[in-house]
Amino acid sequence: MPHSGLEKTGTLDALVHDKDRDQLILAMFELRPWNLGELQLFQLQEKLNAYLSFILDGEMNESFPHLVGKPVSIELRTLHEPSEQALGFLKRVNDQIAHQQISLEVVLIEEQLDGCRCNHQGAECCGGPSMLSMQRETCCQEKTDARCCQERNQTSCCQETRQQNCCREETSLVS
Repeated sequence: MPHSGLEKTGTLDALVHDKDRDQLILAMFELRPWNLGELQLFQLQEKLNAYLSFILDGEMNESFPHLVGKPVSIELRTLHEPSEQALGFLKRVNDQIAHQQISLEVVLIEEQLDGCRCNHQGAECCGGPSMLSMQRETCCQEKTDARCCQERNQTSCCQETRQQNCCREETSLVS
């Protein structure tokens, strides 16, 4: 059984305070291909309902009072591009939650590495259950992966990791 992902509808996969943007990111992960039809859409709906309840019912503010008032974004981090049906559903949800000043984005991730889901945005490499309390810088330093450094200065990121072309633009499917 997975510790996180759409199958675990009542579990918060990751919560990160992006200090660069001064924004809270609640991430959910889907590592399976988007070919499970209604079951997968139902799991996505249930997971989104749990996240929105956590945000709107005050549980997030009670659990993290030092972050009250920060903008909130929900990110669906997936290895595969969602189906047209899933994208349509996500667009409708995004239109509704925008009224509560919450954004919803789909972000294509590259791979899962040792319980650390890394991609081009940095803090999200700390999204695994054992890494929720880690700061972005700590996670990125420990993983020494260029993909964990996108939010930091691009030049120093590439110099530190001794890799070229280590930084990529964000892929967002829902705007």
